[in-house]
Amino acid sequence: MRILLTNDDGVTSEGLLTLAKYLSREHEVVIVAPESERSAVGHAITIHVPIWVKELKICEHAKVYSITGTPADCVKLGVDVLFREPDVIISGINKGPNLGTDVIYSGTVSGALEGAMSGYPSLAVSSADYQNPLYESAAEFMLEFLKSFDFSSIPPYTALNINVPAIPYERIKGWRFTRQSKRRWEDYFEARVDPFGRTYYWMLGNVIEDDEDPDADYKAVQEGYVSITPVSVFLTNESYLKKLKTLEPRKE
Repeated sequence: MRILLTNDDGVTSEGLLTLAKYLSREHEVVIVAPESERSAVGHAITIHVPIWVKELKICEHAKVYSITGTPADCVKLGVDVLFREPDVIISGINKGPNLGTDVIYSGTVSGALEGAMSGYPSLAVSSADYQNPLYESAAEFMLEFLKSFDFSSIPPYTALNINVPAIPYERIKGWRFTRQSKRRWEDYFEARVDPFGRTYYWMLGNVIEDDEDPDADYKAVQEGYVSITPVSVFLTNESYLKKLKTLEPRKE
C-alpha cells in the first residue's frame, strides 16, 4: 500500500520514524509532518501565513517532508501536492494516549480526521503512556492490523482512533472496538515567577476516569487490549437534537 504518515510530535519524533521503519518493510511510505512539535493544536489550519515545505534526508525508510504548518495542513498538502492518492493515511505514533476528551485537543487525531474528510481511510495511533511509550509495540501492531482490517468498511468522514498499551507486543491480548469515553482532565493553574519578577501560569491537571461503560476506550487499554474507536468529524448530539425538535414552535 501507499501510506501517508503524519503526526503532531514533529517530523523528527521517535514514534513517527519508528512507524515508518516498520511499515516500510511491506509498504511505500511518505512522511509529511510538522517541522516542530504541534501537540494539542486540535484541527487548526494555516491560512494567514505561507506554509513552507522542506525535504529532509533523515530516514532511510521513507521520503520525508517537513512543513511549517499543523497536522491538518500536513495531510492537506500531502494528498493535494506531495503524495497524491495514498491508500491509507496514518497519524502517529503519538507519545501518550489519546483517550476520552483528549480527542478534542489532539493534533494526532485531527490529522486522521483531515484524511477522513479528504476521503481516505485514516487512522490515528498512540502509545498510551507519556513517560514510557513503547513505539515498537505500536508499530508492530499497526503492521499486522493493516493486513487484517477491511478499510472499505470505514464510513465516510470517520477515522479510527487507535491506542496501544505501552507493553511488549507479545503481551498485548488483542484489540477491542470501543467508544470514546468520558475520561477527562481536571485542570488547575500553577502560578510561577520569571527572572524579571513577572507572574505567568502553567496549566496542569489530574485525569478523571469514572466512566462505567465496559466499552470505554481507556478500560480496554488498562486491561491490555488495543482500543480502536471510530470517531467522526460531525459533533451533533443526535439524541438531544431529536428531543429539541419536539420543542420547536408550531405554526397554527
